[in-house]
This record gives sequence, structure tokens and C-alpha cells, in this order.
Amino acid sequence: MVLPRSSQSSDVTAPSGDFVLILSGPDRPGIVHAVSGFLVRHGGNIIESQQFGDRRVGRFFMRIDFEVVEVVDAPTLRADFAPVAEEFALDFELWEAAAPYRTLIMVSKHLHCLNDLLFRASTGSLQIEIPAVVSNHPDAEALVRSYGLDFHHVPVTPDTKPQAEAELMRLVDDLGIHLVVLARYMQVLSDDLCRGLSGRAINIHHSFLPSFKGAKPYHQAFDRGVKLVGATAHYVTGDLDEGPIIEQDVMRVDHGYDQEQLVSAGRDVESQVLSRAVRWHSQSRVLLNGNRTVVFR
Repeated sequence: MVLPRSSQSSDVTAPSGDFVLILSGPDRPGIVHAVSGFLVRHGGNIIESQQFGDRRVGRFFMRIDFEVVEVVDAPTLRADFAPVAEEFALDFELWEAAAPYRTLIMVSKHLHCLNDLLFRASTGSLQIEIPAVVSNHPDAEALVRSYGLDFHHVPVTPDTKPQAEAELMRLVDDLGIHLVVLARYMQVLSDDLCRGLSGRAINIHHSFLPSFKGAKPYHQAFDRGVKLVGATAHYVTGDLDEGPIIEQDVMRVDHGYDQEQLVSAGRDVESQVLSRAVRWHSQSRVLLNGNRTVVFR
């Protein structure tokens, strides 16, 4: 089971009556009936329900947003649902619908995605709390401080990379982080760190890969006269930029765009794609399906 939002979330102190249950497991008869029985036992009323059976791999996915009239908290509901999950070999998560994800953002020198996430979080349009921002450069500090957030400058060199990643995991553990967002963090994470953050780290990159690699990909694309600019948000794995995809988008450009306009268009798409991926993840709408995802939008 993925780490639940528990000790530092609202689901242990002030039951709201509105909960989200997500589950996945081998597709077999009886799962929906068992879930319905669980809801009936608690007087649950379904607000939203989505399900998907992947016949290709024989796996079932479900997300239910439900409310109950009894006074109950998420840990109690989790404990009551555990026997159902065990009977059907289900992986599941259950918590209050309004419980925010504690999110650590990582960034380097390009601040457009960071700026977008900070603004959206400050206005309540993202269901996240941001205890801190980490960067391998000092450029983002003024922006982060302007939102009243902690900023951690953790330089990375080939010689200090193990220590830098150890500091990152210390922050993840100490701050009770549920989600790490690489908002244009221009460092390759080690395999060990990727495994430690499996399923709870999201990255964003332009969709010119693998055609235009390395420095200034938008300038390379301009030189080739591309007509579409896009971005991909995906979970982080040890395979660089090849993790399960959460969201993608493109916008059309033409010969009238100069290099800087192309870069600006790319930044807009990157920011929008990343914010949607973070929103869906924090609302428990993204379930892993091997190298793919099921996204209940």
C-alpha cells in the first residue's frame, strides 16, 4: 500500500465525512459487491465513482468518493476495509477527500513551473501543502520566501551527489512528505533515490525527446521548424524520462514564432501539464498500472 496521508493530515483529528477510496488488483467477480457492502455498513453515499478493467493484464481499478453520516475517521475506515482488500488481493488507499498532500518541490534555475505551482497552491486550486522548496541553485530563494515558505539550497556536484540525495530524503522523512515534484530540477536522480520515491515523485519535461536532447532543446527545435510544442508529466523511475506518463499536452506553433517565443510557449505548456498532473495525483485520481497509468479525471 502506498504511504497514506496520516499523522500530518486532517484525517486523524477532524473527520469530515467525505472520503476517497482507490483500489487496484486482479480483476475477478465480487469486488464491486464487496466494496458496496463496505459502504453500506457505514451508511456511505457515493458522490463519484469510476472504474476500469484492463483486460490486457487482467487488472481492475476503482476510485470512489463517498460520504458517511456517522462520526468516523480515515484510519478506522482503513482498518474496516482491510479484510476486503486481503480477500481480493487489492492494493488500496483511503483518506479524507480534503486531506492535502504534503508536497516538496525541487527546482534548478528555470522557475516557471515552480511559480505556477506556488501560485495555484496559494489560491487553493491545488490540494497540496508545500512545507519547503529544494534547489541546487540559489535563484529561486526570493520567489519561495515571498510565499513565506522554507527554501533549502542543496548544491549538487558529482562528488557530493550522495550527500545531497541523503539530505533530500532526510527532508522527505522529517517533513512528512507525500509527494515530490521535480519542477524543472535539472539533476538526474540515482536509482536508489528513484526507488525510494517510487510512485510519489513527478517530473516534467518537454516532449521533444528523444529528437532534441541536451542544452537548449527549444532552440534546436526552432532550427528544425517544429510545428508542435509539448510537455510530458510522468512518475520518476530509474529510466531517465521514461516513467509512467500522467499527462501530456501540445500547442501548435508556426513560422512566425522566433526562438524566445517558442521557449515561452513551451514554458506555458510545461506549467499547465505539471499542474494538472499534481492536481490529479493529490486527488488520488492516478493509479499505477505497470508502466502505464489509469487516470480517473
